[in-house]
Amino acid sequence: METLIEIFGRGKNLSVFQMCMRTILVFGITLLFIRISGKRAFGMRMPMDNVITILLGALLSRAIVGASPFIATIASGFTIVILYRLCSSFSVLSKLFERIVKGKEKLIYKNGTILKDNMKRCMVTEEDLIEEVRINSNLSSLQDVETAYVERNGEISIVKKKESQIL
Repeated sequence: METLIEIFGRGKNLSVFQMCMRTILVFGITLLFIRISGKRAFGMRMPMDNVITILLGALLSRAIVGASPFIATIASGFTIVILYRLCSSFSVLSKLFERIVKGKEKLIYKNGTILKDNMKRCMVTEEDLIEEVRINSNLSSLQDVETAYVERNGEISIVKKKESQIL
């Protein structure tokens, strides 16, 4: 036990070596937590995904610098991962729970009409929409756009008009 305390330290008075050893250990634990939480936790960027990223980062950094008890901090991080898994599982089982946790896409443009109320709710301006059309769809104007949505993750998706609709 004394050897572990010498390597990882105790409390806030940590040497550079002890903080480095804690960093290596927390890195491995965080990698394990990410694997447990699933691939989409750090790829989709839904509100729930952002919560796990922020909380784990804030919490596990405390274990490195000794601001909180090491084992309690790691246990709390594991609890966050389990809560994430439970919420993800409930989202698969219940459409209502999924909508509460993940939200719903919002139509902001349809066949030449900008839906201003929906854009206002999503805090998206016309310039934001036109910028997305240029950047992600390689179109120069809204004329070639059939529909546009603000997706659950906050990104704007564009559905181009079919060739027959453009002519």
